[in-house]
Amino acid sequence: MTFGGRRRAALAVDLTPLIDIIFQLVIFFMVSTTFVTTPGIEVDLPRSSADTILRERDDLKIWVRADGTVHINEDPATAEQLTAAFAEAAKRDPKTLVVIKADKAVHHGRVVAVMDKARGQGLQHLAIATEAGED
Repeated sequence: MTFGGRRRAALAVDLTPLIDIIFQLVIFFMVSTTFVTTPGIEVDLPRSSADTILRERDDLKIWVRADGTVHINEDPATAEQLTAAFAEAAKRDPKTLVVIKADKAVHHGRVVAVMDKARGQGLQHLAIATEAGED
């Protein structure tokens, strides 16, 4: 007995739609990850293995008192004077270190405002002074 017959055609799986979906997913993840940014202000805190920190004469020292007043190198200053001092320091040397010495009772927003003014004038090296010891 002979079976005459038709041969079945070989089945083939088309991978083109699968590859298209994979490429679309890769593109989606590449594009969506570029929009993620970390907000905040970068701060370079001074580090020391000893109890003393090397200070330079060109550092710009800013004091923020508990009542919110700002002093530049121990002289009282207004917001305009602070901006002018930052602009002058950036003009002399853009790598000038701004050391902010804020009272612990000062609101966080006040310190951030001072740091924002420094960055707005091109000063990127900022440090917040702290006292050694426990609270």
